Amino acid sequence: MDAVPVLPDVVDLTKRLIACESVTPARGAVFDTLEAALVPLGFAVERFVAGEAPDGPVENLLATRGHGGPHFAFAGHLDVVPPGNGWESDPFAPQVRGELLYGRGAVDMKGSIAAFVAAVARLPLNRGTITLIITGDEEGPAIFGTCALMDRMAQRGLKPDFCLIGEPTSVNRLGDMIKIGRRGSVNIWIDVPGRQGHVAYPHLADNPIPKLVAALAEIDAIILDQGTDWFQPSNIAITDITVGNPATNVTPAKATARLSIRFNDLHRGDDLAARITAIVHRHAPNAVVTPRVSGEAFVTEPGYLSTVISDAIEARLGARPELSTTGGTSDARFLHRLCPVVEFGLTNATMHKLDEAVAIDDLYVLTDIYADIVRRVLQPTSA
Repeated sequence: MDAVPVLPDVVDLTKRLIACESVTPARGAVFDTLEAALVPLGFAVERFVAGEAPDGPVENLLATRGHGGPHFAFAGHLDVVPPGNGWESDPFAPQVRGELLYGRGAVDMKGSIAAFVAAVARLPLNRGTITLIITGDEEGPAIFGTCALMDRMAQRGLKPDFCLIGEPTSVNRLGDMIKIGRRGSVNIWIDVPGRQGHVAYPHLADNPIPKLVAALAEIDAIILDQGTDWFQPSNIAITDITVGNPATNVTPAKATARLSIRFNDLHRGDDLAARITAIVHRHAPNAVVTPRVSGEAFVTEPGYLSTVISDAIEARLGARPELSTTGGTSDARFLHRLCPVVEFGLTNATMHKLDEAVAIDDLYVLTDIYADIVRRVLQPTSA
């Protein structure tokens, strides 16, 4: 007789993933661990590396089980942000203290990946397809991660009907919030050249600071909008001003600044970049303005997918989640081009912080909910 695969335990798998140091961009051992959990469950696993330094190389994993429709995808990332100093225990040596499991990536988002694997392990696949879209480059520039996976899926003709992303969307308790959209993001670097000179002879110099300050004052006064039905107001943040002038009697040769704009679906990133560029050039015609749009705003209008997820949460926890578009960006900014996308995962109170931790009970409950979501979408028959 064929051996029956041992179903993965969500806490054990979370621990094994945490134990793999996978600061972005991630490769190697953490993907080995995930692949080893997926293959016994009948998944065909493809791994590939994309990109070069400084933003790569990045490893990605595409795992598929079943055939035909419906096609349900789960997306996530195995890379983590640097742990920093001051942890009570080694951030890559998972440790249980009381009711919590500590380690970098516990909630963002190795725990939810483990929960999804443990969830689908329970389900016979008598109908439909399940795909895992897992990158090692969400916390970084995200250039060679999910976009490369989407290209590979297009080459293979894989197009999901629905996608769940396991980002930590819950706020005060598991299941209190899911994300149905995200604001867009554009970062802009401004370099204003000048001509260095002695402060006593301003006519022989060209001080770039007043030009930059005037441009930033006009930019800071902008009110982009008042928000929309699903989005909070867009905002512009000045995140850095640098001159680097150690002398008290010299005007500098250059002044620089950086902006970050988070915007709703009333705007496009390129249009905002053009508006900022025009303002800067009015005050400093020779300035160099370099924008980078990292994602456009999108919303998955409430419908089938958000209802299925909300129903599964309510069935297990007794309350429906809030539908939200708050927070930063995620790989949903790319994946929404494939199909309807909703994000739901663990509580986010400790993500990116020292002593990141997940409640052990939440890992088991999330596994239950994920299993119910997939079951509701694929409607498998009894084994």
